[in-house]
Amino acid sequence: MKIQILGTGCPGARSWRTRPRPKEPGSTTREKITDISEIMKFGVMMTPGLAVDGVVKAVGKVPSLEELKALLN
Repeated sequence: MKIQILGTGCPGARSWRTRPRPKEPGSTTREKITDISEIMKFGVMMTPGLAVDGVVKAVGKVPSLEELKALLN
C-alpha cells in the first residue's frame, strides 16, 4: 500500500505527520508530495489531500483517526 499526503505545507498537511498513525496492513510506504504541479496531477485543487495507492481518498480536510482507519481497510 502506498500512502501519499498531498499538501504544500499547510497546517492540515503538517498535522498528518504528527497525528497518531493507525496500524497499516502489510507493506506500506508513505510519501509527502509538496510540489503543486504534482498535486494537481491527482486532480486535487484544495489541500490537504490523501491518496492511497494513487487514488484520492480525502481532499480539503484532515480525516479523523476513525476515517483514516476506514480508508486504509
